[in-house]
Amino acid sequence: MKPMLLFVLQIFMLLFNLSVSIPSNYTSIFSFGDSYTDTGNLVILYGVSSTPGVWIAKPPYGMTFFKNPTGRASDGRLAIDFIAEALGFPLLPPSLATTNQSFRQGVNFAVGGATALERAFFVDNGFKAVSPFNISLSVQLGWFDALKPALCSSPQACQEYFAQALFVIGELGWNDYAVMLLAGNKSVDEIGSHVAEVVGKICAATEKLVSDGAKAVVVSGIPPLGCAPGNLALFANQTGGEHEPATGCLKELNLLSKDHNQQLRRALARLDARHPDARIAYADFYTPIVDFLTSPDRYGFNGKSDGSALKACCGGGGPYNFDLTALCGMPGVSALDPPSAYVSWDGVHLTEAANRRIADGWLTGPYAHPPILSTY
Repeated sequence: MKPMLLFVLQIFMLLFNLSVSIPSNYTSIFSFGDSYTDTGNLVILYGVSSTPGVWIAKPPYGMTFFKNPTGRASDGRLAIDFIAEALGFPLLPPSLATTNQSFRQGVNFAVGGATALERAFFVDNGFKAVSPFNISLSVQLGWFDALKPALCSSPQACQEYFAQALFVIGELGWNDYAVMLLAGNKSVDEIGSHVAEVVGKICAATEKLVSDGAKAVVVSGIPPLGCAPGNLALFANQTGGEHEPATGCLKELNLLSKDHNQQLRRALARLDARHPDARIAYADFYTPIVDFLTSPDRYGFNGKSDGSALKACCGGGGPYNFDLTALCGMPGVSALDPPSAYVSWDGVHLTEAANRRIADGWLTGPYAHPPILSTY
């Protein structure tokens, strides 16, 4: 895309807060990740009829755009949905969908609860909060490999096909660290000793996709762990309780996020240098959320004078509107109106409004390096 055209598009999107569809050279999108990217796989795994604990399958999830739950952990669309729309693609179907449909234009392998590290790591170390399903990043890559015969007829054909695709490795790492935190017997420093392992798994997956033929891979960092209302409610004592003056977020957890993101960005830069024919972009999930919280009125969110910028839109009360006994989706739990005034939807995940702004920042800048639309 020519620089001047990109600049004009960026100004338009900022002024009107729109994700617009523009022509692209991509022919498909393939996505991996956890609940920040999952468009329905977790609910399919559980089965809709047996999801008393999968609250994303219940109202008011999906209320803003879809008007009903779709398996997305939000009131509406996710960042990956806005990316697909902006590039002119239909919303990515979950890979586990049993309906008769073609995945030629793309598919989403992300699953809520997924980790970068193997599930066996958590089971072997006695971490009880790990997902009951084997859905780690390497497993998702296995699903991708199994789908290849339906997408392309030979290794050479696959190389050519994937060279024209956009690959997105969505947020991964949050669940790795959350599972360790929920054990209650690990300090943040101890958890931080595993950052290099988590980052290594993400980079290995990125390199695997490049070896499969990918020429464009977008890899997401993690959000500020200390800013999630759920984490603020649950982990203040465990993390020392020190809050950042500018955001009100838990300082120690945010330092963990920063360490993860810094290591990931450096590792991706090295990987990009080793593969000059591919473009590996780092998508910043940390900076936009901090921006929203430090200047909420500028972005259309509730102000921070009463702490509302750190409150979940949908929850059961308390200072952060988060209660484990009254989670969003449980009977009697409702959402505050309007959801677009909030950054956090349910105490962990984001509202559609926040997802839209993040996606726009990944598409045109300043939250991706390089932005998705900067080159093809």
